[in-house]
Amino acid sequence: MESRDQPGAPGTGPGFGTEPGTERLPGAAWGGFRPPPPPAGPPAGPPPPGAAPRALAAGLLGLSGLGLGHLLVRRPRRAAVSWAATGIFLLVALPADPDGVPGALVAAYLLVLVLAGADAARIALRTDTGRPPRPLIAAVLGLLLLAVPVGGAFAYGSARDEAVEQELLGRLEKGDVLVAKAAKSPFALSRPDYHRALTLYRELGERHQGSRAAALVPARLQAYYDTVAAPYRAKEHCEAVAPLTYLRTVPESVDGKLLGDLAGWPDTPLAESLYACGVSRLGGTGTSSGGEELGALLRTFPDSAQAGQVGPAISATIRKQVAGLRSGDPCTVTEQLRGTRTLVAALPGTSLSALEPQAEAGVRDGVYACGVDEFTHERFAEARQTLGDFADTYKEDGRRKQARNIAIAAEIAEDRPAAGKRLPRSGRPGGARMELVISNDAPSGVEVLYTGPVTGTVKLKGCGGCARYSSEAAGSAKSCRANGRSYPKVRLSLPAGDYHFLYKRGSDEEAAVDNYTSGTSVKPGYSYTSCTYVVEQDKYGLDLPLLPDPLEPASARR
Repeated sequence: MESRDQPGAPGTGPGFGTEPGTERLPGAAWGGFRPPPPPAGPPAGPPPPGAAPRALAAGLLGLSGLGLGHLLVRRPRRAAVSWAATGIFLLVALPADPDGVPGALVAAYLLVLVLAGADAARIALRTDTGRPPRPLIAAVLGLLLLAVPVGGAFAYGSARDEAVEQELLGRLEKGDVLVAKAAKSPFALSRPDYHRALTLYRELGERHQGSRAAALVPARLQAYYDTVAAPYRAKEHCEAVAPLTYLRTVPESVDGKLLGDLAGWPDTPLAESLYACGVSRLGGTGTSSGGEELGALLRTFPDSAQAGQVGPAISATIRKQVAGLRSGDPCTVTEQLRGTRTLVAALPGTSLSALEPQAEAGVRDGVYACGVDEFTHERFAEARQTLGDFADTYKEDGRRKQARNIAIAAEIAEDRPAAGKRLPRSGRPGGARMELVISNDAPSGVEVLYTGPVTGTVKLKGCGGCARYSSEAAGSAKSCRANGRSYPKVRLSLPAGDYHFLYKRGSDEEAAVDNYTSGTSVKPGYSYTSCTYVVEQDKYGLDLPLLPDPLEPASARR
């Protein structure tokens, strides 16, 4: 009869006995044998029944971002990861912003959803979760819930588009505010605001085509042009020049398709404003003479109707100014004529060359009229300068001699106002004439100016061998009476009347001698003599005047 050892029975069976002198290891099996450790995971084997549909459903539910895949496999802690990721994503993404959600955040969130879905599918494939919902129902539910993030993405895109539209409309409104603000100030101050508004409109119209804001840009540009050009519509042409010039530069920075007819609109208003402003300033001086505006008109719009009107307008202005020489202040009008002459010379184009002689003739008339006016208002120094310049400049003018005569009378009147009571006669009177012989008993030359019924000037050379007299009494007694001496002399033939004389010394030797004026009457039937001499300075160094002998009748013609 065969016998079997029972496991664990001491001393039975080969290899299970204990030899003398040996000890059983603590915790060891019989015979010193240790049992294998428990497996680290579930034993490998075929998936639980229904694992594949369940894994598909869990994966789809995990992609919803709501943690439903992990809830299906009963892993709520892992579902919380999806809830946290979705919460963070919504916190950043909402409300919708025109710039959208950062791309890195979207990529990270999608990665979390994919990993959550894959993890839920893995767990469902290897774990028996008891009695889960039917796999088909779970898969359909997963597909339906997958539409949540997809629909959310579409909804967010639509919200983002609306946010972009609102932001663009806000930019449009900002441009409108800038235009309204600029309209309240002069263009020179408001130009920066106009420029910023135009930049907003241009960016909306060119970079955001198809937006609601871009569709409103053409109407805004029309209102923009109307606001900038408001001075022109109010017929404030000088104030309109700068803004209209600015509007002509707008097509350089804005697409012509966006501007449409506005691109060329400022040309005609600018030409009209340049002409009206320039003509209104004709006759002024300096920068207000109209030359700047009319010059810009002729250079910018040479073929315009307004450019063709410049010549006739200037010609009419010259005629009006010349007429004003007789009724207004001729000196002021002369300055206006000089300004017009300068303007004509500076304007471009040969069509205005015929105006230069007309302007020059107006200035010539004005200078003469100004000198006469100065004389009649007893501004003798100015009259002498003005009419002296006239005689030197316009040597072919028929009034040159009279201008010289008035200048002579003015110079005498500076020291002897009686000489300026009336203008010298322009013609020579008729009737008898009396002879006046003027001799010079002085070592230097002398110039004698006279005015009365006739006006003129004569010069006498210095007397060789003549000297100054020690006193006025000595000069009066001895001048021009030395026997055998020939004195420089001049003979004048004068009509009867009251005369005024000015004796001028011009040499360096006699520069310290004062000029001397005198007056006398020339009567019919007499001839007259006069002698000029110089008296020495007294001991105090005072300059004594040049003295002539009084006019004395030399003979009677009875």
